[in-house]
Amino acid sequence: MPSSSISSKRAVDYSAFELTDSNGPASSAFDCPLSLTLAAAMAIDSDSLPRMLKWCAGVACLRGGASLHARAVKGGFEASTSTANSPGELLRQSMGTTKDSVSWNAMLHGFLSGGAAREEGLALFTAARAAGSELNLSNLVLALQACWKLGATLEALVIHGLVVRNGASSHLPIQNSLLCSYAKSRDMGSAQQMFDEIPHRDMISWSALIGGYAQCGEPEAGLRWFQEMVSSRSAEPDGVTLVNVLQACSCLEDAEPGEMIHAHAIRRGFQHDVFLGNSLISMYSKCLALGSARRAFAEVHRKNVVSWNSLLSGLVHGELHSEALSLFDSMRRAGFAEDEVTLVSLLHTCRSHQHGVRCRSIHSVATRRGFESNMVVVNTILDAYCKCGLVGLASRLFGAMNDRNLISWSTMMMGFSDSGQPDEAVSLFGDMMLADVRPNSVILLSILQACSALVEIKLLRSIHGVAFRNGLTGELAVGTALLDAYAKCGEIESSSNAMIAALGVNGRPRETLALFREMEFRGVKPNEVTVLSLLSACSHGGMVEEGLSCFGDVFSRYSLSPSPEHYSCLVDMLARAGDVGGAWKVIEELPVGLTVGAAAWGSLLSACRSHGHWELGERALSRVVELEQSEASGYLLASNMYAMGGEKRASARMRMMVKERGLRVAPGFSSVSLDRRLHRFVAGDDSHPRSVEIRSTVGHLHLCMRASSDEKAVD
Repeated sequence: MPSSSISSKRAVDYSAFELTDSNGPASSAFDCPLSLTLAAAMAIDSDSLPRMLKWCAGVACLRGGASLHARAVKGGFEASTSTANSPGELLRQSMGTTKDSVSWNAMLHGFLSGGAAREEGLALFTAARAAGSELNLSNLVLALQACWKLGATLEALVIHGLVVRNGASSHLPIQNSLLCSYAKSRDMGSAQQMFDEIPHRDMISWSALIGGYAQCGEPEAGLRWFQEMVSSRSAEPDGVTLVNVLQACSCLEDAEPGEMIHAHAIRRGFQHDVFLGNSLISMYSKCLALGSARRAFAEVHRKNVVSWNSLLSGLVHGELHSEALSLFDSMRRAGFAEDEVTLVSLLHTCRSHQHGVRCRSIHSVATRRGFESNMVVVNTILDAYCKCGLVGLASRLFGAMNDRNLISWSTMMMGFSDSGQPDEAVSLFGDMMLADVRPNSVILLSILQACSALVEIKLLRSIHGVAFRNGLTGELAVGTALLDAYAKCGEIESSSNAMIAALGVNGRPRETLALFREMEFRGVKPNEVTVLSLLSACSHGGMVEEGLSCFGDVFSRYSLSPSPEHYSCLVDMLARAGDVGGAWKVIEELPVGLTVGAAAWGSLLSACRSHGHWELGERALSRVVELEQSEASGYLLASNMYAMGGEKRASARMRMMVKERGLRVAPGFSSVSLDRRLHRFVAGDDSHPRSVEIRSTVGHLHLCMRASSDEKAVD
């Protein structure tokens, strides 16, 4: 708490302050040595500071304002609303009246150096540029650091452009700050490009790249670059770099490269460092190399709570619950208090052993330690109570929660279902829908289990509708649960619909149509959901004739009415097949009152791009942008369309609009699991160690597909 000033002294200070304001040119009063001395001697508090800062704003005195703001931060006044607003007013009023680069850079350094003022510092950075100030390298580096600490990706791109224009891109601190900014924003393509452009890399360069790959789920690339660094002897790894490499080993759950890093740390004398030691314990624990984890724990001389938690989590993960409890007792005897991670690990032990008494004891500890509002801890207690059969206690805890997330709801529903109280689970699901909480697949699995037990077909259909509206029917687990629930409720028709949808979304259109014919043969009447699943299957399978036949025949034979979703699916099917005219005709001839969604317009736009229908493409683009103003996909499709048509300026304009509107572009990727490792392939990224071999194989497959297509065309 900042201390209050003596009122008489404050009165003297005010008179000196006002005297300076009334003598001579106001704009220079605070810059003179006497005034700066007075400012330093003045006693300030939350009442006087805003008045003094407003005076600075009135006379456009940046240097005096910076001095006062620094004193406010040191004195603890920065959280005051009136004080926090005054620096902003100072900047706005003085921005247009001074181009003193020294003053701008002095104030920028003060704001960007302080953790609490970085956001305001970035705003000031923009103001300084607008005022035409020449910014020094130190502030460019600080501004870039503020960007990656605040996650301000667009601002970092702007500063990168400014750096290039000013010819400062060859300075290593600038290059490292840009590299860190891209890595922290998970843009590893740009980070890698930045790294490649640095001629003389230091430890910061290597550490930023390796850490970026580890944090972005590409640990193989991180390890590969570490090996490159060591073999090339470009730099000697420090503790931070080793921690980043250990994080990559943890992601891979492979202790072998981690042991190599451990040996390197011992050679460098880092093994006793608590930060690196904790990373070693965590890595070995995640790899279930618990003997090595214990040895790494013993090597850390000055342990902290993270050291204990890392080993405790490993023991729980390895199902050594008795040893985990013994370690917790040792932790307490060593004088360490449990935190969130400790409690969660202990609760997992209670859950596995179904130890209700210990679970209640840990709940009491969590309450005494002030964790009753911690969502992670409370949800884990909720789950532990349910697993221990204490559903009544779990229900009371759930009712007392002020905030609930999807994990809270799903845990409680599953607890009711598993304890033979499906009616309570259904009631809770109703409460959740009234609270306007959007369900996920876990919640649907919980409630479908309850429906199966109750044999409530009306409720089951309602839940099927919820799953369909939220796009969850295509998930294998949900589709299987729906089939099982319908079968248990004796509803063969709906079970067939669920099976048709499951075959369709898994790319098996001919089997979808065969099942539909069998469904008709057995006298099961299709409904609107059946037709939508059939159209979707035909669309993704390229079976246009069958889809059109289905659309015309099924609706007329069974007296069903097509909805906007059916027409959207029809447009998508025709557009995918390249029949742009047919897709456009469907839209033009829609019944009165019906419209298609953004997905249909997006499919049409994509088809226009592929087949060179520029005019129709522009009309489709306007509808996509109108319906999805916060999405970048439409602009990018249009950009590609213009590029294919040779209109480079229009293409660049579309991409510039994406940046100007701050729309996030998620890179396309695919992934495959092999030998318990998830390999992720991002569009345009060559960081995978076998990327050359992969590209060669993909190219060969493309040639085979083209040859097969040509053979069919000849036939």
